[in-house]
Amino acid sequence: MERYYATGRRKNAIARVWISNGTGEVTINGRPMSAYLGRKVLEMIVASPLRQVGLDGKIDVVATAEGGGLAGQAGAVKLGIARAIIEMAPDLRSPLRRTGFLTRDPRAKERKKYGRKRARRGFQFVKR
Repeated sequence: MERYYATGRRKNAIARVWISNGTGEVTINGRPMSAYLGRKVLEMIVASPLRQVGLDGKIDVVATAEGGGLAGQAGAVKLGIARAIIEMAPDLRSPLRRTGFLTRDPRAKERKKYGRKRARRGFQFVKR
């Protein structure tokens, strides 16, 4: 049984993803995807690259995700799955690229600045 590996990142989350031929089981941190993520929207995000290339139900996914929150981890697993699919079948690169699954989302939390309450929000102005 051949396994293919890739890494995905999103916000502060990092996911290591292994895919292999199988029955369509998706496991994240040793738990089934639905039990780990808990939200249907996040499950759809994770499964979207497989659905795009018609491999849902044919590939088993084992992922370890760390850092960030559940949404960031789901995005990281999604990118990892897309990259692993390319390792397995390089000819599927163009449909994945066309639909944006290979683009790493660069958005992350902006750092807090001094003299401010958060990244951009200043303190409330007091006139008197």
